[in-house]
Amino acid sequence: MTTKETVEKLLAGNARYRARETFGGDVSFARREALRDGQRPFAAVICCSDARVIPEVIFDAGLGDLFVIRTAGNTAGENERGSVGYAVEHLGVRTVVVLGHTRCGAVSAALHGEFDGPAGVITRRIKAAIGEETDPSKASVLNVRATVRQLNADLGNGAKAVGALYDLCTGKVLFWEN
Repeated sequence: MTTKETVEKLLAGNARYRARETFGGDVSFARREALRDGQRPFAAVICCSDARVIPEVIFDAGLGDLFVIRTAGNTAGENERGSVGYAVEHLGVRTVVVLGHTRCGAVSAALHGEFDGPAGVITRRIKAAIGEETDPSKASVLNVRATVRQLNADLGNGAKAVGALYDLCTGKVLFWEN
């Protein structure tokens, strides 16, 4: 699938998610059996570890559809970039979505200068991405854009990273080209 086709498929799934209260992704026994010997996800998603952000649900996807990498603040350190590389090189993924979200706690922590402790490596990375921005929504977008740029500098094999923002209140995902 092209990046455009992948984004269209994800947007269609997001529209289904917003239109109903139940999950429609295929998580059946038959699907699990079909994936027993391997996976061919149509996209990789780097998203926040926030419990309110579940890509498979947001995009109405089932088992084997998405290769999901979760990290606070949807940042891409060495392990996350390595996971993306694995998805591209070994699984044939061509589209990597960096999915940020509104009301992100990691972005908020970076905005408030919380750089100590184990999470400091993440909040410092976010602060570098957002600079002097003080608006949380704009900061979330800047953070996604920085991760997309970083990934696109790494990617090969015809793969491309794109940015997206999930609105916690409406359930809607907005995509953009970096």
